[in-house]
Amino acid sequence: MKTILIQSRAAFVSLIGVCALGVFLAGCTVGPNYKRPNTDAPTSYRGLPAVEAASASTQSLGEQKWWEVFQDEQLQKLIRTALQQNYDVRIAATRVLEAEAQVGLARANQLPTVSVTGTGTGQRNPAVGPIPAYTFNFGKVTANAAWDVDFWGKYRRGTEAARASLLSTDWARQEVNATLVANVAAAYFQLRELDLELDISQKALASRKESLELTKTLEEHGINSILDVRQAEQLVYTAAAEIADLNRRIGQQEDFLSILLGNNPGPIAPRGNELINQPHAPTVPAGLPSALLERRPDIRQAEESLISANARIGVARAAYFPDISLTAQPGFLSSSLTSLFSGSAGLWTFAGAITQPIFEGGAIRSNVRLAEAQRQEAVLTYQQTIQGAFRDVSDALLAYQQNQEFRAQQELLAHAAQDAAQLSGQRYQAGTTNYLEVLTNETNYLTADLGLAQARLNELLALVQIYKALGGGWQQ
Repeated sequence: MKTILIQSRAAFVSLIGVCALGVFLAGCTVGPNYKRPNTDAPTSYRGLPAVEAASASTQSLGEQKWWEVFQDEQLQKLIRTALQQNYDVRIAATRVLEAEAQVGLARANQLPTVSVTGTGTGQRNPAVGPIPAYTFNFGKVTANAAWDVDFWGKYRRGTEAARASLLSTDWARQEVNATLVANVAAAYFQLRELDLELDISQKALASRKESLELTKTLEEHGINSILDVRQAEQLVYTAAAEIADLNRRIGQQEDFLSILLGNNPGPIAPRGNELINQPHAPTVPAGLPSALLERRPDIRQAEESLISANARIGVARAAYFPDISLTAQPGFLSSSLTSLFSGSAGLWTFAGAITQPIFEGGAIRSNVRLAEAQRQEAVLTYQQTIQGAFRDVSDALLAYQQNQEFRAQQELLAHAAQDAAQLSGQRYQAGTTNYLEVLTNETNYLTADLGLAQARLNELLALVQIYKALGGGWQQ
């Protein structure tokens, strides 16, 4: 009895020792720790005026909420609807849930597994010759525990990679939100620009119809020729054809905007501010280029993907080292249910196993090289994303400034064309010129007025581009 007791204590001490060793060695983690790669960030954005570049502050348009940048109330309603209903947004949110589940699966590998099994058997054998009949009953309850000790940090690195992938997926969702906000704003401004073109064309059509009636009257009285009538008709038909085309484009733009909202194709009503009344500042604060690394969702997404790839190197390298697993099976076995959980019915089993790879045909080495190459690819992707972000901001700043200047010149052109059309109309009514001059100037005026509407749209689209490029739109 004393010998059995000593053996039990020795086994118990051995179990405690192995567990303590496992906990101690679990602090080892192979593989490189993440360090952010060096980036060549410019000191200022190209496209800023020299005065603004010299006095650049930390304030940036990208830090503002989207409803602070786009102040049209109807546009704000459309954006809120899109953020709730758009399918791309909902798909991106579902992918985040998938990534969260992957983290749970990876984290579970670090923990032991425990299960309980209960069996009961009853057996009766009949009398056979001199052997009398007998009944045999027994019950067994066992708990099974297994733990693959994470000596080398394989599972911890796997969990690290899964968490980084989760953050990358979440930043991808934010990028989808920012892109959607920009797309809805751009589509709305394009719709309002088409509305403005339609209004311009309808006014031109009404004016040209009046001019056509006057020309017909003069021709009937022998003052003008039929050529003047035909030229006046050309102006009317041109404006009418433009209206028909604009109605088509407006309908298609409404369908496109409806799809962005997550709705079936349909009209967009009511409209908000007219295009010429959309508020926007003449200059926008760009902020410091270094802050863009923390604000742009696509850059944050690329960095988290890099962190995940870096952690997977540790998972691959851990395969060089032995796997150590512990299993235990305590339980009770008795032929009587009443004595199943008594001390004499107890049983237990404890085992440890070490598996060291000897020959894998180069699979482990190739897997490490694969993980290292994937990390290098992620580094290059991260640096490329940063470079592309700086270009986006630079292009947007240049576009906004040049479109402002272009719009100002187009305003002067439209005013000059309007005056020329009015003067030629007066000269024609006074009989000092033919209708060809009126035709030319009326055509030039309509073209200039429509060009001004397009210039106003380009200025607003450049503002949307700046806001998106500076990392704005995802903040809720």
